[in-house]
Amino acid sequence: MARVLMTGFAPFGGESVNPSWQAVSLVGGRRTDVAAVELPCEFAASLPALRRALEAHRPSLVVCAGQAGGRAEVTPERVAINLIDARIPDNAGAKPVDAPVVAQGPAAYFTTLPVKACVAAIRAAGVPASVSHTAGTYVCNQVFYGLMHLLATEFPGVRGGFVHVPFSPEQVAAASKPEPSLSVDRIADALEALADTALRVTEDLPISAGAEH
Repeated sequence: MARVLMTGFAPFGGESVNPSWQAVSLVGGRRTDVAAVELPCEFAASLPALRRALEAHRPSLVVCAGQAGGRAEVTPERVAINLIDARIPDNAGAKPVDAPVVAQGPAAYFTTLPVKACVAAIRAAGVPASVSHTAGTYVCNQVFYGLMHLLATEFPGVRGGFVHVPFSPEQVAAASKPEPSLSVDRIADALEALADTALRVTEDLPISAGAEH
């Protein structure tokens, strides 16, 4: 069985690709200890798909990735909140507003990844990175919160978290918009550095200047 489950999302918001899934797929092709799974960018379908992946692969570590257009760095997320407030419809046309991810669930969950150590490792691999304290209120945050709830209630001992990645250059070029971007290869390098660090590090580093997003 794979030790690491990595997930990325299908394209959404009119994009033809999603660099989170492209990079996760690349890592899955590089490594035999990583199972790569694409999640639908749909509020109703994302968490059932994540649960099926957890049941199928029984990993010791879960890294979910998503696209955050406009960010210039790879940003491991520190906290997920129990809120869905969609700015745009998902791929099924749903646009929930002010809804909980889990009814009666805790207000928030913290990641169980050593995010500061992961940022240091990603930077050491030559990829820009910082810790983020907001995963938004769209499907990325829903999956992050849903993952942590599943791990807390049904998969004890499994560690996990979420990381956002920038647009890819092809997305920026196709839209002719002045947004920051990062190549899929370098995003994949960052995800590998993050996973390797999370597998061996349980005590996180003290926060250092410039590590925050």
